[in-house]
Amino acid sequence: MADLTILGRVSSINVRKVMWTADLIGLAYETETWGLPHRDPREAEFLKLNPNAQVPVILEAGFVLWESGAIMRYLAERHRAGLFPADLRERALVDQWMTWQATELNLPWMYAVLALLRRNPAYADPERIADSIARWTIEMRILEGHLAQAGRFVANDRLSLADIALALATHRWASTPFDKPALPAVMAHYRMLQATAEGEKYMGERTP
Repeated sequence: MADLTILGRVSSINVRKVMWTADLIGLAYETETWGLPHRDPREAEFLKLNPNAQVPVILEAGFVLWESGAIMRYLAERHRAGLFPADLRERALVDQWMTWQATELNLPWMYAVLALLRRNPAYADPERIADSIARWTIEMRILEGHLAQAGRFVANDRLSLADIALALATHRWASTPFDKPALPAVMAHYRMLQATAEGEKYMGERTP
């Protein structure tokens, strides 16, 4: 029996961040499916673990942790993986792009993803869809500019947690059906990560 259990659903981008991290480190783990349309995370059992009713959550020998970025950092540091550098400035750059993904890139896509990818009928306002796409595109152009200068990887010229987070974010961009501008550096980074064993596992198909 594995010491680590990941609670969530693999269709969640945040759950995939954590699973991809664990896979790269080489950790053995079990999964427990939570999240709609499966098990409702608003159930009392889950709320005791995460009062926000959000996945993922990890359990490790009585230790409980939620928030995908915090989990990724914890696993990388605990197991001394090079995915989160020891050097303070190198680490700060990885952290910067992980934080940017969660706070700046994540928010604009919400309405467009719910409308166009998940086809939720409650999100059908054309003006709001257009606004969501426009704001999302602005952020993706920021990533394009950075990767055009940085090269293959997001930070420090090597694979890090930031690459996992941003490749999965680009997967959501690529999977949402609307007319997109050319972002060659972003797509080169995406294809590079998609070609790995983990990328094939978590980005091989278009999933919401």
